[in-house]
Amino acid sequence: MEQSPTERATVVVVDDDVGVRTALAFALEMEGFRVETFASGEAFLLREPPASPACLVLDERLPGASGLQTLRQLRERCVELPAILVTSHPGPRTRAAAASAGAPILEKPLMGETLTAKIQQLIAANLSVDAKSSPHH
Repeated sequence: MEQSPTERATVVVVDDDVGVRTALAFALEMEGFRVETFASGEAFLLREPPASPACLVLDERLPGASGLQTLRQLRERCVELPAILVTSHPGPRTRAAAASAGAPILEKPLMGETLTAKIQQLIAANLSVDAKSSPHH
């Protein structure tokens, strides 16, 4: 039986709150995702981005580089990993910056079904783009 894209996808959670990281990792693993967690944007940026299919869940308020700064650094490296920015109080500037980086915003507290649905949507869209840009098509 073939695995769905979700079942072999990796979700990277970057959040400085260990409780949030642990809870999100548990919930996402229960949905069939592989999960990697990091306490800061800098820690995440030290490693190679995960192979597709993957999605990044970034807290906006991180020590050091913010979620948006981390995302901008990824984009500067030409890494088009789908990303979701998570924040408690997204202001207009944060919304605009996230939109320009191609990242939807989800507000805390996160509801598991909303987050899972958004991750699945972004992974499917990214896989579709990858398939269309593949030299084999």
